[in-house]
Amino acid sequence: MNLMPKLAARAEAGRPVRCALIGAGKFGSMFLAQVPHIDGLEVAVIADLDPERARNACRTVGWDEARLGQTRFVADGLEAAQADGVEVVIEATGHPAAGARHALAAIAAGRHVVMVNVEADVLVGPVLAAKARAAGVVYSMAYGDQPALVCEMVDWARAAGFTVAAAGKGTKYLPAYHQVTPDGVWGHYGLTPEAAKAAGMNPQMFNSFLDGTKSAIEMAAIANACGLDVPENGLSFPPCGVDDLAHVLRPKAVGGQLERDGMVEVVSSLERDGRPVFRDLRWGVYVVLKAPNAYAAACFKQYGLPTDSGGLYAAMYKPFHLIGLELSISVLNAALRGEATGATRGWRGDAVATAKRALKAGETLDGEGGYTVYGKLMSAAASRAAGALPIGLAHHVKLKRDVAAGAVVTADDVVLDEASQIVALRRELATLS
Repeated sequence: MNLMPKLAARAEAGRPVRCALIGAGKFGSMFLAQVPHIDGLEVAVIADLDPERARNACRTVGWDEARLGQTRFVADGLEAAQADGVEVVIEATGHPAAGARHALAAIAAGRHVVMVNVEADVLVGPVLAAKARAAGVVYSMAYGDQPALVCEMVDWARAAGFTVAAAGKGTKYLPAYHQVTPDGVWGHYGLTPEAAKAAGMNPQMFNSFLDGTKSAIEMAAIANACGLDVPENGLSFPPCGVDDLAHVLRPKAVGGQLERDGMVEVVSSLERDGRPVFRDLRWGVYVVLKAPNAYAAACFKQYGLPTDSGGLYAAMYKPFHLIGLELSISVLNAALRGEATGATRGWRGDAVATAKRALKAGETLDGEGGYTVYGKLMSAAASRAAGALPIGLAHHVKLKRDVAAGAVVTADDVVLDEASQIVALRRELATLS
C-alpha cells in the first residue's frame, strides 16, 4: 500500500497526520491502543459523552500522561468534527443520527470522514458520500471492520478479471436468534450476566450481533459499496465452512444456494441442529470468484484454491478481522492517498425493522439489538416499495398500530419526527436513487 514511506515523509517534515476520534468505546479504544506505535499519526481530539471515561480508556490501552496532555478531550462530537488542524474525523459512536450529524459537520469543515458507524452509513450513506464528493473530501468505510475488508477483496477480484459470485462474512447463527432479547443474550456467548457486566459489555449491542441485525446492516453496506445484489428473501445464513464456500455460494442453476452471481450472503458457523461447522468462518470474510475461462479455472486447481465440483468457482477468504486495531489503515489512506477503504456508491441494500414478537399500538420501538425488532436485509427497491422502516430509525419511536410477529415495520406504522435531520436525510436518499 506504500503508506509507511508516505507517513515517514510527513513525520520527517513535521507534518503528522492528525485526526479526531468521536466515540471512545471498544472500536475506538482498539484504535487508540495502536496510535502510540505509529510514528507520524496523532489523535488531536477525542470526543465522548463522558470525557473522563475517554481519558481512562486511553490509560487502559497504554497511553502515558504526556500523550494524554497533548490531546484535547471534549464532550461534543461537533466540536471534534470541526476542530482546527484535523485532517481526518473518525465517527465511532454507533448512533445513526449522531453519526450523520458528525459526518456532515466534518464534510462542511473540509475534513475526511472514516465512518466506523455502519448503522449511519446504511441509513443515509449514499447522501453523505455524495456530499463528501461535492466537497472534495474522502468518505470511507473503516478498515478492520468486515465491510471494508470485503470491499477490498471484491475490488481485488474484479481488478484481476474475475466475476464476483458472492461476498460476505461468517457469523454464529441459528433461526431462533432473531427472537433473542438482551435478557437472554449472554448464555449464547457462554457468559453470565454478572461476568458480562463486570467486563463492561452492553447486552443490547452484543444482541445486535446475535439476532441478525448487524449482519443485515453489514451486508447492506457491502452491497451499496460494491454494487452487489441482496437475496430476495433476506439473508439465509447457510451453514458453511471455508472448504465449501465455492460449492455453497454459487447459483442454484449450477447446484449452489444463490439466486445468481453477484450476491452478498452470510455463512453460519453452526449447523441448524447446533453442531459446529467444520472449519467455520465465524470471525472472517470471503469472496467467491468465477473464472472467466477454462484456462483460469484450471489455474484455480493448479494453485490449490478450494473450488466447486466443476472447478469454475473458487473461494478466497480471510479467517480473522481485527476491527479497531486496523483502523489506522483507513485514516492513513484518506490523508496520504486521498482514497477510501471502501465507500458506498449507491442504494442497493437496506436493513429494515422486523417485529421480534407481536407488537401493539402505543409501544415504543427500542432499535438495534433490543426487545422489539431486529434488522432484516432487504433490497433498496423492495424497501422503498414497502415503505419499510429502516432499523436506524427504529429507536425510541412509537407505534401507531399493531404489527404482527415477523412482519416488517413500515414508516406508516410509527410516529416519526419529520423535523429531525436524520429523517430529512433519509428522505433525501430516495431522491438520489
